[in-house]
Amino acid sequence: MNEDRLARIRLMLGEEKLERLKNSFVVVVGMGAVGSYAVEGLARSGVGRLRLVDFDVIRASNINRQLYALGSTLGRHKADAAAERVLDINPHCRAEKMNAFADESTFEAILEGNPDLVIDAIDSLGPKAGLIAATVRRGLPLIASMGAALRTDASAVRIGPIKEVVGCPLAAKVRNLLRKSGTHLDFTCVYSTEPVGELRKKRQVDPETEFFEKGRRRAALGSLPTLTGIFGLTIANAAIQLLSADKK
Repeated sequence: MNEDRLARIRLMLGEEKLERLKNSFVVVVGMGAVGSYAVEGLARSGVGRLRLVDFDVIRASNINRQLYALGSTLGRHKADAAAERVLDINPHCRAEKMNAFADESTFEAILEGNPDLVIDAIDSLGPKAGLIAATVRRGLPLIASMGAALRTDASAVRIGPIKEVVGCPLAAKVRNLLRKSGTHLDFTCVYSTEPVGELRKKRQVDPETEFFEKGRRRAALGSLPTLTGIFGLTIANAAIQLLSADKK
């Protein structure tokens, strides 16, 4: 990233914090609606190394909310499109693409290299809980996204410890799985306190959704581009503060 691209970040954070961002290594798992916006914030802040993980390809049904979904990118792997965009923003970033399904067979590779932060933006319960547990076991800093689907109230978005989350069905399910596996709940997540209510009953299976051999057909929940984007940028903002902070 040249000086002009970083000038306003430098003005905001100062030289020392900017250097910490340049020297940071972040793994983002899930390049969908939330993950794409989280990566965008990190790339534009000058984070020096990003590992971008997703097994899926871009589909027309992604266009309403996913940053990499365009008419020109349909059919491409999300991780490939993500890495390409990161390098277009910051040619000096080490952008590593990983077209992989997050499960027990890939967690070691996903988390390899002692990253400074792991961001969970997975929307499937099992892989999400598995990644969180694997990250926590390794003692790596983590920010996880909880449910952004069905929400419409931007003022209800919060960030805090998962053990304190109320009003998010996904967070409740994740906590239950983590407790069963003996995983402690001392990590940060972004969530919404807005009740999903009757909207949850109207969910439908996305006819365009295709699953790889390790996936399963599941109900797709409606979501707004604004709320998923706010979730992702909230994660990126928290990440910038964490990565640029004075080391104790």
